Amino acid sequence: MHLSWIIPAYNEEKRIEKTIREVDAYLQSKKFADDYEIVVSNSASRDGTAAIVEKLMCELPRLRIVNLENKGKGWAVKRGMLEAKGGIRIFADADNSTAPEYFDAMESFFQRGYDMVVSSRDAKDAPGASRDVKEPWYREVLGNAGNLVIQVIGVWGMWDTQNGFKAMTAHVAEDIFSRTKMLGFSFDIEMLALARRRCYRIGIIPVRWKFDPDSKITLGSYLGVFADVFRIRWNLIRRVY
Repeated sequence: MHLSWIIPAYNEEKRIEKTIREVDAYLQSKKFADDYEIVVSNSASRDGTAAIVEKLMCELPRLRIVNLENKGKGWAVKRGMLEAKGGIRIFADADNSTAPEYFDAMESFFQRGYDMVVSSRDAKDAPGASRDVKEPWYREVLGNAGNLVIQVIGVWGMWDTQNGFKAMTAHVAEDIFSRTKMLGFSFDIEMLALARRRCYRIGIIPVRWKFDPDSKITLGSYLGVFADVFRIRWNLIRRVY
């Protein structure tokens, strides 16, 4: 199987069908139209998310669901990545805030031997990166402050570590996600820090990101990420991984 597309989901009944159909339509249009899977990594959703996905599975044979305990987004991505079958594995947010078509730009990196390709909304990472609208002020302020912490302690030289659209080879996915410890929103930072530590070749593509007002990231989420950055650095120092 060429590609696995992992979608972490928690209480996504309002948009999961639209997202899945958009992803499936994109994949059907590609040269690997018969060689992919879509994996919804469902974190014990309490709404109709699972029922919607299971109904769609009757119509979309390359769709499947992995039902999990709700331990956080990092846990959902970890399990989805480890249970996927594709030679290339990508995880993308359930709101498609980064359009599926941006995978086109990732493919050329893998063809050139890159191990991982990430997307960025920051032009300092990749010229042309942008956002369609500004996020709420508290997300802008906390995001900028958090980035300084991440730059110094976590992943130097990468300005957008948190955009939920990242792909890697099966080998890298299994190597990194068999080691990760962070179960919440800080998992991206840990993943990138481990990729750097293990000398994987990382490419970056620019994206124009769409803000979703229904985002589940809260003030508490930001504070939790700040604390986890220090835990990740301490784990690296102690060679926990």
